[in-house]
Amino acid sequence: MTDITETELDIAVKVQEEPFKMDDGYESTLRKRTDIGAIVTFTGFVRDFNETPDVIGLTLEHYPGMTERTLTQIGEQACQRWALQAVRIIHRIGDLTPGDPIVRVLVASAHRRDAFQACDFIMDFLKTQAPFWKKEHSRQGAYWVKERHTDQQAAERW
Repeated sequence: MTDITETELDIAVKVQEEPFKMDDGYESTLRKRTDIGAIVTFTGFVRDFNETPDVIGLTLEHYPGMTERTLTQIGEQACQRWALQAVRIIHRIGDLTPGDPIVRVLVASAHRRDAFQACDFIMDFLKTQAPFWKKEHSRQGAYWVKERHTDQQAAERW
């Protein structure tokens, strides 16, 4: 497990092997805060299909240190674009199975629109900039997941 990295902008990132709880991030975000009017979260899960229709597992590797810095920078970029009170990003690594939660992004703001847009932005940039490598396992064997053109297009809209 990588320690939580916090910044003066109230951004916290965590990269870990162990599962996270669906409410992770809420308590630390809301602690004694009365300026938060909206919290938007995104939780991504491992699917049982992707490049093949029979995914039975996923191995996620990352570049320790660089990954946390990149996630923090993505959170900082979101804070520069929208009026945010807090950003939390939790991403898992290691061996996962279909149905396992893989990523959680939580964005707090005074207003919902900022929170929704920032959460969407963070996911688009996490998919294209964060140094994670995915190896999917199927009944036919294992393969590294290729970058998707659609992910890049989604990030370019920002």
